[in-house]
Amino acid sequence: MLKIENYTKIYSNGKKAVNNLNIHVLPGDLFAFIGHNGAGKTTTIKSVAGILEFNEGRILIDGVSIKDDPLLCKNKIAYIPDNPDLYDSLTGMQYLNFIADIFKLSKDERKERIEYYAGMFELTDYLNNLISSYSHGMKQKLALICAFIHEPKLLILDEPFVGLDPKAAYTVKQLMKDLCAKGGAIFFSTHILEVAEKLCNKIAIIKNGELVVTGSMEEITKDTSLENVFLELTERA
Repeated sequence: MLKIENYTKIYSNGKKAVNNLNIHVLPGDLFAFIGHNGAGKTTTIKSVAGILEFNEGRILIDGVSIKDDPLLCKNKIAYIPDNPDLYDSLTGMQYLNFIADIFKLSKDERKERIEYYAGMFELTDYLNNLISSYSHGMKQKLALICAFIHEPKLLILDEPFVGLDPKAAYTVKQLMKDLCAKGGAIFFSTHILEVAEKLCNKIAIIKNGELVVTGSMEEITKDTSLENVFLELTERA
């Protein structure tokens, strides 16, 4: 579903943000991407989403290169940054219809899915309000609805649980599991290691732009916790 092959990103100031990264996410994988602040997670995620150019390597989404056919790739994915920017001058419903238009959802499809996801996130009563009146958590919920509404094959999330109340966080976890059970895949970063350990079947840990370890959660944690593994691997000189 997602292949990151020899990915390298060098910024204009000469700083190498990520060096020769290789990650493979299969259909059905719930894949956690872990690292300290500044390790290269968001840089990588933005390149996967087709937002950020990169210097070397390939990123393939469902077998298609993000460089060669970015529009086809973007039709297969949904991406939510850690702080989503929405159009504050629109109502929640107008914004959802805007996203539905982009992905060419029929009238019946969008109606059914908006009702379903807005109900799950307890946002139905607020959809006719301007987004500018929403709290951070409500904006995050709206962005999540937009991500799920077109049933992407690959969901890319950067710190998806920030700002969510416990019930909404639980809802997101269930939706993530459902998407993977249907053959989709999720690639996401989080600093909440307990969530990653319980939720994910695969993991990659990155430090200073270099891949430290990748594999199944079971193989990597073995008889200890993800927190212990992370601290041991990232605190080494």
